Amino acid sequence: MTITLTHKEEGELWAEAKLNSLQNPEPNEFIYQVPKQLGKGYVRDIEVYPHLWLSISDSEYHDDVLEEVPEYNHPLQFCVGLLGVNTDDTLISGAGVQRSWTFKTPKSQRFVGVDIHMPPSLLGTFFPTEGSEIPSQFSLLAKGDDWQTMLHPKKTAAIHSVAEQIINCPYQGITKRMYLQVKVLEMITLQLTPIITDQGGLQPQPRFRAGTVERIYQAREILLSCLANPPSLLELAQLVGVSDRTLQRGFQRLFGTTVFGYLTDKRMEQAKRWLREGNRTVLQVAIMTGYSNPTHFSVAFKRKFGISPSQCLLGKKSVWR
Repeated sequence: MTITLTHKEEGELWAEAKLNSLQNPEPNEFIYQVPKQLGKGYVRDIEVYPHLWLSISDSEYHDDVLEEVPEYNHPLQFCVGLLGVNTDDTLISGAGVQRSWTFKTPKSQRFVGVDIHMPPSLLGTFFPTEGSEIPSQFSLLAKGDDWQTMLHPKKTAAIHSVAEQIINCPYQGITKRMYLQVKVLEMITLQLTPIITDQGGLQPQPRFRAGTVERIYQAREILLSCLANPPSLLELAQLVGVSDRTLQRGFQRLFGTTVFGYLTDKRMEQAKRWLREGNRTVLQVAIMTGYSNPTHFSVAFKRKFGISPSQCLLGKKSVWR
């Protein structure tokens, strides 16, 4: 079953859940249970600095949930997922106007992650030599009344490790707050580093028209939501409002591969997860991943991981990772 909620309805469910939650013994820390109508788990909110909030989530929904999110003024946000959908990348959601969209939370898929959100002006206070202004390298993260910038830096081992340390903080009281302050800044630094160094193609290129980068990322999200039955290149380009040539150039620049290469890579990652679970046959996984021919699936899988799907199903570790 799929549950569709407006942004207001989803907010009302969480508001009710928060009324039934108690303040944590720690100052400026709150633990909320996931609304029972939706699923199970919790969200823990901690004010690490004034106006800088850290959220730690561990949740699982009973049904597929679609939330219809309207346009609204979004804060600056840094997200890292450790378990759940698309945990290969992180997310930097810049301050500005977020476009309306429909957000899907799949059923029976546990999500564990860390989320930092704050007003963009706060970022400038970390650079006193800049006169409390946001450095020019980060101006794309503070768009004001313009459309926000969304970036997806690759999740490195260092970022993963810091997120785990935040979730498993071993301290209490003032020591805990000091520890989390350091780790939050470390995680933000690791996510922002590619923007400073211009590695990984995260910084929007001037030859793209305004809004094109966001449309390329929107196309990426469409692909991730329908890996087994994706639209054609032309259909995908039309869905996000760019030409197929621009879409190909955008994927090459932002993700270092073609649209088809990106699709194949993500299909193989999903296939590996399903095979590791051990409750599906190779043929079932091939079909679920969008391959009608299991031989083609096996060839693509072995090219990616260095082992066959059958070897993966039996628990053999891949050659490459």
